[in-house]
Amino acid sequence: MTFTVKLSPVMVEQLNKLDEKSKKIISEKIKIIEENPFHFKKIHSKRFRKVFRIRLNLQGKEMRLIYVVFEPNIILACLLDRNKNYTDLEKYLNKI
Repeated sequence: MTFTVKLSPVMVEQLNKLDEKSKKIISEKIKIIEENPFHFKKIHSKRFRKVFRIRLNLQGKEMRLIYVVFEPNIILACLLDRNKNYTDLEKYLNKI
């Protein structure tokens, strides 16, 4: 099955604030997601069943790329700062 990656408005906003090196790291991860979206760790959400996260180190900060699989679409929801312990996760998922 082929998947289509789409960006949420929050993700577009966050990507515009990143430097080129970070954008390149994320684009490489997106290629992996397109091949197999179920490769990365699944996380719990009250709103969606198929929510996953990718561990990233962007600009010296531990970040998580959160995405939701709605077959055949993959929605990149947001980038979460790891220091906040996923406290904003549901807020960002409500904006999908």
